[in-house]
Amino acid sequence: MEILTPRLTLRSARPDDLEAMHAVLSDPRATRWWSTPPHESLAQTATWLDGMIANGPDQPDFVIERDGRVIGKAGFWRLPDVGYILHPDYWGQGFAAEAVGAAVDHVFATRDLDDLTADVDPENAASIRLLERLGFVRTGFAERTWNVGGEWKNSVYYGLTRARRLALSVEERGSPGG
Repeated sequence: MEILTPRLTLRSARPDDLEAMHAVLSDPRATRWWSTPPHESLAQTATWLDGMIANGPDQPDFVIERDGRVIGKAGFWRLPDVGYILHPDYWGQGFAAEAVGAAVDHVFATRDLDDLTADVDPENAASIRLLERLGFVRTGFAERTWNVGGEWKNSVYYGLTRARRLALSVEERGSPGG
């Protein structure tokens, strides 16, 4: 499975993605709001990557390539929950929004699913802005939902409906004849 965006390729994970994904998952900046502490070994990342590969090519969970280099992942390791992580060298350039938007659009185009969800640390302002820019709306909050490296984290929940995403896509393209 492969999705092309103007600047990125989203594709199914492969074993040769190990070192590039380890560079992401072992970086404390990238994993600050991730569901696990930074990976300490290639073996830990290999187990994670093997799980991603085992989900199969029909699972809409993708590694993100920029100019042939793997820079992160975006998609749905378990529908309807979206997840993403990007190497910090690529932050602030719109790559995460481009990748997550493509993954969301792919799911709505290929699955009989009308609602997507996201679980975000309330301190992760950049991720919250990204989700809201894609049309996600806040649906809830819960305390102490994730224990990451012995530290409890809270969750802000977001949702996106197919109808809202479609309406935003039409709005972005402008009105006919306009």
